[in-house]
Amino acid sequence: MRPHLAELSGIAFTLLCAYPNAGLPNAFVEYNENPEAMARQIAEFAREGPVNIVGGCCGSTPAHIRAIADAIKDLEPRAIPTIKRRLRLSGLEPFILTDNIPLNVGERTNVTGSAKFRKLITAGDYNAALDVARDKIENGAQIIDVNMDEGLIDS
Repeated sequence: MRPHLAELSGIAFTLLCAYPNAGLPNAFVEYNENPEAMARQIAEFAREGPVNIVGGCCGSTPAHIRAIADAIKDLEPRAIPTIKRRLRLSGLEPFILTDNIPLNVGERTNVTGSAKFRKLITAGDYNAALDVARDKIENGAQIIDVNMDEGLIDS
């Protein structure tokens, strides 16, 4: 989590929050990280400055939250950086448009905008759906707009 928070903190011009689990689940799906150890870890990366808001998720108890609050109570929140506004997209790799150039977007990989693509997805023909996306790239799209969200599909 820490390397991802560190990377985000350098590019996010908004508040960042982190609420990790109380350790990794054991074989019984229980979380064994005690409140003090969890609070030490969170305070350590809060001191490094990548977050503004911290808390706890799976396995966290009121004792965990109390220990975290005590551990960070004297720390300053992360200063929100001033960064140059650019188009930033996520995917397997980050995409940052650095030049003011035309950008070709492949848009037929959309279950609400393409009947053909929706039929391929609902039929479970993912290889043919991938061919639709691949065709967009081969024909000059630098990015693809993929939309799998539609009310009648388990997206």
